[in-house]
Amino acid sequence: MKQVYEQHAEVCKTLANSKRLEIINLLRGGELSVARLLFKTSLLKANLSQHLSLMRAKGIIIARKKGLTVFYRLANPKIIRACDLMREVLFEQMKEKGEALKKWSRKT
Repeated sequence: MKQVYEQHAEVCKTLANSKRLEIINLLRGGELSVARLLFKTSLLKANLSQHLSLMRAKGIIIARKKGLTVFYRLANPKIIRACDLMREVLFEQMKEKGEALKKWSRKT
């Protein structure tokens, strides 16, 4: 069981980057070429390459080469569900904080 916790922590560390989360979100619709990812993320090629390499090493994405073009896709669509669930929690927390702030500002 300890090994599962360690692997879970490693995946979470990999996902603890806003650009990597953006890449995952872009791949929710299916595979994209590196050129398309470069355009959509506005990252430098070397920076994108580092992110993709790390995500590939952790089993989050899979690469496929066709000629000179490399395409990436999510290794498992459940990654999207996990990210969406976390985002829902964050939106709920933001809403609760916003409501608390509104109540507090009315009292002052």
